[in-house]
Amino acid sequence: MLSAGKTFRHGQILRLVSDGSIANQEDLRRRLAAQRLRVTQATLSRDLQELRLIKTQRGYKSASTLPDDQSPERPLARALGEFLLDIRPAENLLVLKTPPSGAQPLAAAVDGAKFPEIAGTIAGDDTVLIITPNKKSRESLQRRIEALLK
Repeated sequence: MLSAGKTFRHGQILRLVSDGSIANQEDLRRRLAAQRLRVTQATLSRDLQELRLIKTQRGYKSASTLPDDQSPERPLARALGEFLLDIRPAENLLVLKTPPSGAQPLAAAVDGAKFPEIAGTIAGDDTVLIITPNKKSRESLQRRIEALLK
């Protein structure tokens, strides 16, 4: 079981790396420090290994998506498997329940998938709220997410 601090740090690393602009570990360490997350180089190396992130010419990427599969859904499928406890639909909203501290990394993975159905996401401690424009979009998104769980 990951500690809340480690889970949060992993979520922040995934969010920063998803932008594709992290050149090296020192750059990542500085950006985490700017968010008041102080980590040693050894901890950061371990985090990158645990998250299966590898350095490419364009920054860090998930090892599971390289080189032949550039699908942004692969990291989401992994995050769903690790953090998702329940999916609850509500009209044009989709509520994803997670263990404590699981919402941030799951929301980062949802955002990274860049689904066109999503108008926005909000993450708390154990809940991710996904907002879609209408019920039809929510149903489509829910089917796509559920397909990733299989």
